[in-house]
Amino acid sequence: MLQGPMLVVVLILAIIFIVLTTSKLKLHPFLSLILAAYGLAFAAGVPADKISTVITGGFGGTLTSIGIVILAGCIIGTILEKSGAAIKMAEVIINLVGEKRPTLAMSIIGYIVSIPVFCDSGFIILSSLNKTIAKKTKTSLVALSVALATGLYATHTLVPPTPGPIAAAANLKLDNLLLVIIIGALVAIPGALVGNIFATKYASKFAPVAEAAESGLSYEEEIKKYGTLPSGWKAFSPIVVPILLMALGSVAKFPGNPFGTGFAQKLSVFVGTPVNALIIGVFFAFLLVPKLNEETLSGWVGIALKDAATILVVTAAGGALGAVIKEIKVGDYLGQSLQSLNLGIFVPFIIAAALKTAQGSSTVSLVTTSALMLPLLPAFGFTTEIAKVLVVAAIGAGAMTVSHANDSFFWVVSQFGGMDVKTAYKTQTVATLLQGLATILTIFILSLFLL
Repeated sequence: MLQGPMLVVVLILAIIFIVLTTSKLKLHPFLSLILAAYGLAFAAGVPADKISTVITGGFGGTLTSIGIVILAGCIIGTILEKSGAAIKMAEVIINLVGEKRPTLAMSIIGYIVSIPVFCDSGFIILSSLNKTIAKKTKTSLVALSVALATGLYATHTLVPPTPGPIAAAANLKLDNLLLVIIIGALVAIPGALVGNIFATKYASKFAPVAEAAESGLSYEEEIKKYGTLPSGWKAFSPIVVPILLMALGSVAKFPGNPFGTGFAQKLSVFVGTPVNALIIGVFFAFLLVPKLNEETLSGWVGIALKDAATILVVTAAGGALGAVIKEIKVGDYLGQSLQSLNLGIFVPFIIAAALKTAQGSSTVSLVTTSALMLPLLPAFGFTTEIAKVLVVAAIGAGAMTVSHANDSFFWVVSQFGGMDVKTAYKTQTVATLLQGLATILTIFILSLFLL
């Protein structure tokens, strides 16, 4: 098997292969990651009769740990979208913040909606609300679009049950999903705020393309598609209930047994396990369904499962690549080399940002970087639970840096947000750069106190 610098060379070649095949050749990330795993194993000298075992072990192990969690999260997100609950959550936030602070309202809406709903879908379903508020408050549509987009992006890469951060946590063998949610939600706030300030102070100077304000359905027409919107508590419950249950489960495991050692403690631990908490969240999501029939019980779930399928196989392929990286022990050498640079928590950010900027997908960036970081954790001293959580957050910060033409979200924001491509580069792309830097700076400050 190869040793030292040559292992790093073949690893770099594997990363270049992933970037080029996904960005230039448009090869599906699943095939790109699997082929990279095989290529890396062969090039590093892993015995031929062992390669398939390592790859399938990494693939299957990843699905075992997070498969149902991702599926449940996707089902919750789809129901929130289809039932109009995402719109209802937006209305609740606007009523709380007020129409006098429209960009702040859109940032908060994006921050909350993107926790269960993919940022692309979230922007599309909220675009009519965005345009209505722009007209009512005489606020720049471009400013509102950037505020909404950066709010969505902040939690999309940082807060479960969005699949990307769940996959990163799984690759780093991190079981405490509640802590990932808490830290992710915390460090996402400065990112969203920076996006909001940029939208208010800079993006507001740009006029939307002429046809944007009048295109598409009006907000009132959009609402009619859903019929009667669910109540506020029902709309938020599929997100809030699982988080509360996970908190309950964590408290039940505290030293001193605050709930005792009997039925109450066992029940709290059971419902607080992430997979069980999210399945319960699915049941609360079904309370939002206006009519239980084949379309909702089977059709909506089928849509969610199709969305989840790609995420599952890409995440599992990343697990396979991670298993190969662990097998060839490149982390030992790379960790010692990088450690001398004293970059610490910035290492996962730099790797994730480079991958994100090069190939466009935040999910691929999260999955690949977390797979690369697992063998490096001991060398950097990132062995405690909180250290691993901060590494997940640093990868998430990198995975939002930056959104440009190779990112599907860039085109969703520009097309639905009233921007031409030049304006989108000056606003959306720059805003994601700034929020990524703000987020990693926040994580670095936290690391000084927590590590």
